Amino acid sequence: MFDCRHRPLRLPDELVAELAAAYGEPHRAYHNVAHIAEVLGWFDRVADDVGWLEPAEVYTAIVFHDAIYQPGAKDNESRSAQWMHKARLAAGVEPKSGLSLDAIMVDRDRVAELIELTARHGHIEKADHDAALFLDSDMAIVGSPPEQFAAYDAAIAVEYKHVPPDAYRTGRRAFLEGLLAKPRIFLTDYFQNRLDAQARANLTKALTD
Repeated sequence: MFDCRHRPLRLPDELVAELAAAYGEPHRAYHNVAHIAEVLGWFDRVADDVGWLEPAEVYTAIVFHDAIYQPGAKDNESRSAQWMHKARLAAGVEPKSGLSLDAIMVDRDRVAELIELTARHGHIEKADHDAALFLDSDMAIVGSPPEQFAAYDAAIAVEYKHVPPDAYRTGRRAFLEGLLAKPRIFLTDYFQNRLDAQARANLTKALTD
């Protein structure tokens, strides 16, 4: 679990189990381990095609960015970052120094910065190289094939089933309209060139259905 071809570190087994339990919570219809796997797929594609400047930090941010998730809560990202700060992030000990690998390989403050940026999806106009690619990887679902986008949209509705239907539709419509109105849905040319047209088709259909 949480594997990918360009994985820069191996998480301790106990942390993998804790994260798997969190992402397996029954209220998660979309923000689950399948979403993390999808973003890790983009992590590999970006590594192949563009390259990451801080792969360990981005990988860790992907794994933790939805670790705490309660639909509608305002502190999911900050609490996920707090968990990351406390966790032992890498298995093993560097033999020469005796330091844990995560102490050597991962800038936790940078990881927290990336995680907390995800709270501002749709409201960020510019970000640095890795942050922009990370945010676009997380948002790539809006430019997915129509059936995959429809499943995502339905899963979000399931996660917000506690919200009165009219209020949910109003809030969701505002979010989708906001994305569609943007001159660029994605921050990077890499994602913009690949996914913008399909994203606009998906959003338009969702708003007219």
